[in-house]
Amino acid sequence: MINYQPTIGLEVHVELNTKSKMFCSCANDPNEKRPNVNICPTCTAQPGSLPVINKEAVRKVIKTGLALNSQIPEYSKFDRKNYFYPDLPKGYQISQYDMPLCKGGFLEIEGKKIKITRVHLEEDTGKLIHPKDKDYSLVDFNRAGIPLMELVTEPDLKSAIEARKFAQELQLILRYLSISDADMEKGEMRVEANVSLGRNGKLGTKVEIKNLNSFRAVEKGINYEIKRQTEILNSGKKVLQETCGWDNINEKTVSQRKKEESHDYRYFPEPDLPPLYNSKEFINEIKAEVPELPQQKKERFKKEYKLENKEIEIFVQNKNLGGYFEKAMSELRDWVKEGNFFQLAKLCSNYLISDLQGLLNGISITSNKFLITPENFAEFVSLIYKGDVSSKIAKIVLLEMFKTGADPSHIVEEKGLVQITNEFEIEKIIKEVILKNQKAVEDFKKGKENTFQYLIGKIIAETKGKANPQIVSDILRKILTKSK
Repeated sequence: MINYQPTIGLEVHVELNTKSKMFCSCANDPNEKRPNVNICPTCTAQPGSLPVINKEAVRKVIKTGLALNSQIPEYSKFDRKNYFYPDLPKGYQISQYDMPLCKGGFLEIEGKKIKITRVHLEEDTGKLIHPKDKDYSLVDFNRAGIPLMELVTEPDLKSAIEARKFAQELQLILRYLSISDADMEKGEMRVEANVSLGRNGKLGTKVEIKNLNSFRAVEKGINYEIKRQTEILNSGKKVLQETCGWDNINEKTVSQRKKEESHDYRYFPEPDLPPLYNSKEFINEIKAEVPELPQQKKERFKKEYKLENKEIEIFVQNKNLGGYFEKAMSELRDWVKEGNFFQLAKLCSNYLISDLQGLLNGISITSNKFLITPENFAEFVSLIYKGDVSSKIAKIVLLEMFKTGADPSHIVEEKGLVQITNEFEIEKIIKEVILKNQKAVEDFKKGKENTFQYLIGKIIAETKGKANPQIVSDILRKILTKSK
């Protein structure tokens, strides 16, 4: 059996979150369930209607290109891409071909630069609905004319997992740029993969896979196609150039049609739209709107807070949680000594990721239902850091903060949760616990160190979590060692 080298390129379509459609003033509302509500003569291609370019859509595509290191040409234009689908009212699509808004660029995945061919702008198609047990289909034109950004990569990807990671990182960038929610389940981001197998540096015959509507489907679809083409080539047959759909249920690719080439679409400049001139001032204005991107944020969090990679990944993936962490840390930065700052960051991160995340249970940290302010969370962390509350009491305080939004210091005071730090009082409780647990004491004297933690647990329970654990540990060890 011969091993072949996969070569993979991606085409990613993204619905932009503009208020109106690409060439008309109809609402761009992906949540509209009623069919054919957001339509007009332009997006349904009525005779005499003319398109008008959506400037905000142009801005969003250029912003994406700038984030992906693309060149933004001074001039760009729209083209007619001629093919017929029943859900494309005009019988052609207004798209871009040889003069796109963005040329070149790259996206880095785990140290590898995946080159980008172009990022261009076009209009989306309508949606076909196939009633069960009927011999006809219905067309919903609500989606027709929605601004659709297409990103095309070079064939730089070598595995299905690389393709999946590229799509995931791209989705995150799009969300940071606020140009699209890029929700694959809703069809706001759709991935198509071109897969070929070759040997000795030569490319094989390309097969396009459509309908990859989840990251799982991207990985499984490409892996299936690599396996299918390998079997064909090893049997002495040739791979046909074609377009395949991905069958999610049976997890296999299904042939749809012979793959078209670019000349089959008969591109020519769109006569109803003027060429675009992108001045340096316009581009610089958009460049100023590009925020800190995921990779930059990862590097900054590592340097500024010295967190573990897993923690950083959570804060980068969950932008709102990462923002909340930074707001809490800005409060804490004012009073903590510089030498202890990283310990404080670690403590804040731990309670956010584990304890607080466990309480959220689907509630967004930015919603009105979430009552804990970053200032109060910072105060909560400082109480733990200074030893004013134990870890057990901290859980009680955090739960009460979550329910009421109250100040943590007030909760501690009102509920009598102030930590016991008086050594005389703690020693008295320890001696009482020792009297009740003589077997554990004898086991400790015999070298069974785990009984020490058992006794600490008993003491903490006796004080209802109020005793300072470090003081308890020090006094208990002192008493037990003296009595050996």
